[in-house]
Amino acid sequence: MKIGITCYPTYGGSGVVATELGIELAARNHEVHFISYAMPIRLDGASERIRFHEVEVTTYPLFDHPPYALALATKMAEVAEQASLDLLHVHYAIPHSVSALLARMMMAPKRLPFITTLHGTDITLVGSDRSYLPITRFSIEQSDGVTAISKYLRDRTVKEFEIKRPIEVIPNFVNCELYKRIENPAARAKWAPNGEPILMHLSNFRPVKRVLDVVEIFALVREKISAKLVMIGDGPDRGAAEHLARKKGLSRDIMFLGKQDRVYEQLSLADLFLLPSELESFGLAALEAMACEVPVVATNVGGLPEVVTHGVDGYLVEPHDVAGAAKYALEILTRPDRGRAMGEMARASANSKYCSNDIIPLYERYYEKVLSGAGSTASA
Repeated sequence: MKIGITCYPTYGGSGVVATELGIELAARNHEVHFISYAMPIRLDGASERIRFHEVEVTTYPLFDHPPYALALATKMAEVAEQASLDLLHVHYAIPHSVSALLARMMMAPKRLPFITTLHGTDITLVGSDRSYLPITRFSIEQSDGVTAISKYLRDRTVKEFEIKRPIEVIPNFVNCELYKRIENPAARAKWAPNGEPILMHLSNFRPVKRVLDVVEIFALVREKISAKLVMIGDGPDRGAAEHLARKKGLSRDIMFLGKQDRVYEQLSLADLFLLPSELESFGLAALEAMACEVPVVATNVGGLPEVVTHGVDGYLVEPHDVAGAAKYALEILTRPDRGRAMGEMARASANSKYCSNDIIPLYERYYEKVLSGAGSTASA
């Protein structure tokens, strides 16, 4: 198949999943065309079956903001015509599904079906904003196919937007050949020279991720044992987290690495992963850690309970429960046998349910279903 993919080319989960999906599809001999305003992350050095098409937005004095959605629709139609695309797969409803709808109309009478994958904040934040709710609902209903990354997100979308059409749940995934435990004592020693346990956090440092809680949890852990914390990512709350680390006298024990591309190399060195988010529609970072045999302490919100099984491969606490998270972290870190056993269970869970080898065929079958017209409730 020839597939056009549009996503936000950022370090958020939707951009990561869309990029990895394109890479995996290309490895299975599909032709993939990424259409976005910048090169998606993790795409460098990808397959020769992958093409990138940049959306250029011209600024006019008349516009307060560049009309990206219109420029994107134009580029989608252009690429579809030139590359003879079979379908478009857009990640994030706003504005991508609206742009895809316009592109489909521009291509008529030629058929250009599009699939919308819902990732989370397009529904929980942007889509539920009063000004965006009607257009979000309309673009979902007009899509030729719709998928959601968790049962939680599907159910919330149906309830809040009163969606009548079917939504397929296809979860996030990891390449289990890349994301796995690799012992590297020399690399660990750079962060923990005295053999201290390593806690880790990975996110885009937005307020919803509650990175300040990560620092607070670590501070409580440090009151009991020597340990190190590695913070991977960047975003608006990084400065506040660094300030809190200095305030608590933990600057020497907390390392801020910024954005990293080969995160499996860092995750493989961790003893515990922290994800105290206010909300997660799935929790991709938790899954990536679990695939690397790292137990997780996360919040009991959104789709995280579908990924982390409390007391088996990690622990779940309520949002803002810093003390509870620290208690579970210490239980794992002070009992190496417990940590190793939970890590092995985490890997087993990721391997049995979320490997790309199992999830990518679900997308392929869904593409075929949409192309056959079986999944469509949209008007052409």
